[in-house]
Amino acid sequence: MSQVITSLMRRPVVSAGMDDTVAQVEELLSSQRLTWVPVLEPTKREVAGVISASDLVAFHAQGRDATTTRAWQMCTYKPVVVDAGTPVAMVAALMVERGIHHVAVSDRNGIVGVVSSLDFVRTFVPDGLR
Repeated sequence: MSQVITSLMRRPVVSAGMDDTVAQVEELLSSQRLTWVPVLEPTKREVAGVISASDLVAFHAQGRDATTTRAWQMCTYKPVVVDAGTPVAMVAALMVERGIHHVAVSDRNGIVGVVSSLDFVRTFVPDGLR
């Protein structure tokens, strides 16, 4: 695996805004069939945090209101963001070390893609079965 992370990343990036409601984020995840989404700063270049399906389960278990709570109020802050030229093996090791399933990929212009643990698994599935 000497390839760089851009070979695995998904694009275009589907993202949430900091002021989106949790209900809007849930609708986005459902309509796009995603399990997580980066939450972007207002400039749409910097990743402020991420919201995953497991974050939403915990949110609802606390009895919070999805229609009044904003993404910035419940996202996981300081997500792992790697440079577009980072080797796949290094990203995989980082994900294992930190126990995370998602990373954002950026270059000098901002976020360019996202990678999840499922993207790594897909590399082992023959093209005809994807």
